[in-house]
Amino acid sequence: MRWWDLDAVLTLERALFPEDAWSAGMFWSELAYARGPAANRRYLVAERGGEIVGYGGLAAVDGTGDIQTIATARDHWGSGLGARLLTALLSAATDFECHEVLLEVRVDNLRAQRLYERFGFVPLGFRRGYYQPGNVDALVMRRTATDPDAEAPDP
Repeated sequence: MRWWDLDAVLTLERALFPEDAWSAGMFWSELAYARGPAANRRYLVAERGGEIVGYGGLAAVDGTGDIQTIATARDHWGSGLGARLLTALLSAATDFECHEVLLEVRVDNLRAQRLYERFGFVPLGFRRGYYQPGNVDALVMRRTATDPDAEAPDP
């Protein structure tokens, strides 16, 4: 993901997450840590026909990766795009030498939870009222490099 992708990413972000969409400033802040010798972020976009149809981002600090965001356009749900984005983010975690990867997912997003479980993520706990302003809880999930199911399925 580069700065010139942000308008399209923000349009998709607002369509998918109308209540708790990231702001432009949040994306700019993350991208500031994605370049240079001290980079500890990886943000990417998926394009089809010149249009951005998905994106994702990972932060890595002290051997722990955190999937900050991952999303696909509704008309690409079920196409395997989410699995390909997740595979790329997990590859980035490996590049950053992360021994574990964490993420938060809305408790009402069962489709995403199933995807993460296929990739070896397991529930850790909850963050009450994490998604605002809707006051929706987040399920925290973790995948460790030593999990027996840690190999990503072939998307």
